[in-house]
Amino acid sequence: MPARNRRLPRHRAWPLTTTDIDECLGPLLSHVTDLRFLTGSDSGTIVLGAAWVAPHPRNHGRGVHPDTVGFRLDVHPVDATERAAVRAVLRARALPQLHAWVTRAIAADETWRLVPHQHHWRLADGHLTHRDEA
Repeated sequence: MPARNRRLPRHRAWPLTTTDIDECLGPLLSHVTDLRFLTGSDSGTIVLGAAWVAPHPRNHGRGVHPDTVGFRLDVHPVDATERAAVRAVLRARALPQLHAWVTRAIAADETWRLVPHQHHWRLADGHLTHRDEA
């Protein structure tokens, strides 16, 4: 990202790019309604988050805007010195898992799709873990 567009302190960096996400998801990217590169100072061990945004009424008319339903992806910043190593792990392991999670979610039954869901990938001490979270 060019310095003029940089919204992170110099010691922080995003481990993935929009190109990484696009290469991973391909045509499934059309189901992603919100791709965010978070700017918070510390997300703990979370490096990537995915969420299913369910069709909940968001106004007094009880209507659901179709643009709000779909997947939200959050790329969390990491220490700039660890960016390359984290990126390698995410591209090799987390992105294929993200692809599988999105694929399963698209094929899920209506009961699953009517409830919001979150899935996080955490990297601690070189070990990547992932799980659904409430």
